[in-house]
Amino acid sequence: MTLKRASNLQENVVALCRRRGFIFPGSELYGGLANTFDYGPLGTLMKHNIQSCWSREFIQKRFNCFAFDSSILLHSDVWKASGHADSFTDPMSVCKECNARIRVDQLLSQKLGREWSTPLDITEFDKALERYNVACPQCAKTHCFQSTKHFNLLFRTNMGATDETCEWINLRPETAQGAYINFANVQSSMRAKLPFGIGQIGKSFRNEISPGQFLFRTREFEQMELQFFTFPSDSDEWMQYWTNECMQFLTTHGINQGNIRLRAHDQEELAHYARATTDIEFHYPFGWKELWGIANRIDSDLLRHMQASGKNLHYFDPVTQKELVPHIIEPALGLGRLMLAMLVDAYQEQVVLGRKRTLLRLHEEIAPYRLAVLPLLKKDPLMHLAEDLYNTLATKLCVDYDIAGSIGRRYRRQDEIGTPLCITVDFETLDDNCVTVRDRDSMEQKRISIDKLLTSAGVKQLPLNFKVL
Repeated sequence: MTLKRASNLQENVVALCRRRGFIFPGSELYGGLANTFDYGPLGTLMKHNIQSCWSREFIQKRFNCFAFDSSILLHSDVWKASGHADSFTDPMSVCKECNARIRVDQLLSQKLGREWSTPLDITEFDKALERYNVACPQCAKTHCFQSTKHFNLLFRTNMGATDETCEWINLRPETAQGAYINFANVQSSMRAKLPFGIGQIGKSFRNEISPGQFLFRTREFEQMELQFFTFPSDSDEWMQYWTNECMQFLTTHGINQGNIRLRAHDQEELAHYARATTDIEFHYPFGWKELWGIANRIDSDLLRHMQASGKNLHYFDPVTQKELVPHIIEPALGLGRLMLAMLVDAYQEQVVLGRKRTLLRLHEEIAPYRLAVLPLLKKDPLMHLAEDLYNTLATKLCVDYDIAGSIGRRYRRQDEIGTPLCITVDFETLDDNCVTVRDRDSMEQKRISIDKLLTSAGVKQLPLNFKVL
């Protein structure tokens, strides 16, 4: 058996996602809607598993972190106070030849092979496009760009019963502000003492200039964010702590250590609210890009909302008997980016006895199915016994049941969707009450009793893997 990395990795992953029911193009029946995607049956299961793992590690296991779910629609003054209404922008230009809209800072970064920091004077973008002879990515013409402008990324919609009474309102571009304006509510209702966190998973919307690269940059996306409130004197220490926790989460859940790295933002890169930011970058097929951002937002957000609302968002320290404004450490992660990273990292092609085998080496807690139950032949009493086994296992785990095709073909199908273990019910099972368990990665097989299998699954031993059976 030989192992190789696919030459057209992203194309292969996209094709597998569509073929096996992970991701479908959005609105495909009507010709598609650019940069939108629908999660199929397996994609939905995988997404749910990722969310569950994140919630467990960043909320459930921590006595001082609390779950939260804020509204997508917030008062317009929230976005004025946070700065989004005026400054949530990206530099945009338009090609005079083909009318393509381009995000100028990203195009310059691709041209120069390094991050391009946003200058104070927007005309510096125009000078750089000319100086470096940058070509339009659509038509390849040079010296063809209109003057760069600030493009606001907020999505707008109408709220109201009639055209006369409706008002413009924004879809949230991030989940964070919903947590900040509820800081006092969560702190008082949960009797929380610093440090403590507010974690949530939810959809956000950004009218991106140039979305693309599959799930990496979309206009509608889900975020998994923790807002961790701490004493100002401890914020740097907590930022390092959460950076380490995020790295450990990735490697624990199957991401190859060699495919991730840390990159601290230069001073000129920092957002207006941040004292420091560190990105965990992943080696995507299109280069090293941000996967997870950890920012020290200091007290900027709470101060802004106190000033705009006139409400008190101080924390009273029972030890010093003084009020203070907490600092905020924010590990912010896009679920789509993480899912794409996990798919890319797990995708492998092997040549076994001269034939290609495609598999997803997904972590067992991330894979859509933990087990697949396969009757050797499509006939009773094997099917009846296999169905009973499936029904029992499915009360504890997410399990697939497959009867179509030869057993070898079914093994290959399960390999391709990342199922860690296949349970085969054969004629010997009728006599010895044992099944054949096949491991996805090694393709090794062993016989175990159904009682042992059910005991392992029933108590949810984690990991439920091939070696401990």
